[in-house]
Amino acid sequence: MNLYQFLLLLRARRRLILSTLLVTVLLALGWSLIQNKTYTATASVLLNYKGVDPLTGVTTPGQLLPGYMATQIDIITSKNVALRVVDRLRLATSPVVIAQFQDATDGKGSVRDWLADLLLRKLEIKPARESSVVEISFKGADPAFAAAVANAFAEEYQNASVQLKTEPMKKAASYFNEQTKQLRDNVETAQARLSKYQQEKGIVSLDNNRVDIELARLNDLSSQLVAAQAAALEATSRERMAGGNAVHSPDVANNPLVQNLRVALASAEAKLAEGAARYGSNHPQYRAARAEVDKMRADLNAALGTVSKSVGGNAQVLRQREEELRAALAAQKTRVLELNRTRDELGVLLKDLDSAQRAFDAASGRFSQTRIEAQAEQSDIAVLNPAVAPAEPSGPRVLLNTLVAILLGSILGVGLALLLELLQRPVRSGADVHDLLGIPVLGTIEWQAPRPRSGLRALMAPRRLLRLN
Repeated sequence: MNLYQFLLLLRARRRLILSTLLVTVLLALGWSLIQNKTYTATASVLLNYKGVDPLTGVTTPGQLLPGYMATQIDIITSKNVALRVVDRLRLATSPVVIAQFQDATDGKGSVRDWLADLLLRKLEIKPARESSVVEISFKGADPAFAAAVANAFAEEYQNASVQLKTEPMKKAASYFNEQTKQLRDNVETAQARLSKYQQEKGIVSLDNNRVDIELARLNDLSSQLVAAQAAALEATSRERMAGGNAVHSPDVANNPLVQNLRVALASAEAKLAEGAARYGSNHPQYRAARAEVDKMRADLNAALGTVSKSVGGNAQVLRQREEELRAALAAQKTRVLELNRTRDELGVLLKDLDSAQRAFDAASGRFSQTRIEAQAEQSDIAVLNPAVAPAEPSGPRVLLNTLVAILLGSILGVGLALLLELLQRPVRSGADVHDLLGIPVLGTIEWQAPRPRSGLRALMAPRRLLRLN
């Protein structure tokens, strides 16, 4: 079907289309006039919420929280807020409302729940696109009642938001209170352990100077031990030389007494040799010289023994000194190790006390903060514009309904015309003959249709040039 054929269809079915349009407009107009007038009251609220984590205390602007605005809308339209509005306006105690509830539900359920559902069905929430303002609108037959309900929803939304904010804070405050008590016990336990350890070890605090002094003493004893070991080793070697052959021992040979005795012995032996050559072996002077030499040798041997014993005694003293230094070094090493262990254990106890104290301070601070926030009754939501009773009704919209009826009536009329064309296809032009039969048109005969009959059939019967059976 081309445009020309469509225009012919509209011309032929114009009565049907106009009749359908007229009926649709009249029905819409009549429905609009018989409807009760409704009034819409709107209250706007400003959201200035900052999300606070009750455990960490981190504050986040509400606009940055995902789904923040949708959450606020869900709170406003929640059953909890609606029940608060019912209680605030005392709707459930009205005899008229109770009678309506009995008629509508046959007494099943609760009148408060029924009223809350009824109010929510007439409630409309409209958030602003680029601001934190939310409009709360309520439709009703009474303008004053609509304004009262809208304001009640705004105020109860404030109260609900305060409750939703303080309830987690109260739970968090209770949690931090328990944690604070436990952490206080931990601090007292750590302090008691530290005090007991200090009393047992006789120390007050960590003293690095004391450790340095003990380490210096340990190093000094180690140096003394090395020197004593060298001296003892040398003395032992001299003792062996003195004990084996005292004559070849340097300590014995260099002894002044031994040297004097050797000089005296040499002089006496010289006199003895001179007496033997001069007087003979039986001469009294020779015998006296002989006795003197024997005495000198006996004294020399006695001196050699005494000096050898003195060398051995010196070696014994040095070895004893070495043992004493070795024992002192071992004791000092034990003292240093014990001091290091004591210092490490004391450091651990001090760290435990410091950690427990810092944990207690942090929990105590959060407990104080959450307790204050739990007691705060200030809301982050403010009523920007309270609802007032509207002077003009918001519905029904007669003009809008009429325009919509004109559009729908036109579409419906054209649709009916097309449906009739499909059910009973007439021929109005040569193009229709060519489309239906597929043969060329040689000519057309114009004729006047008979006078249409009255009634609906006459209205639906178009004027035709030629009819195909």
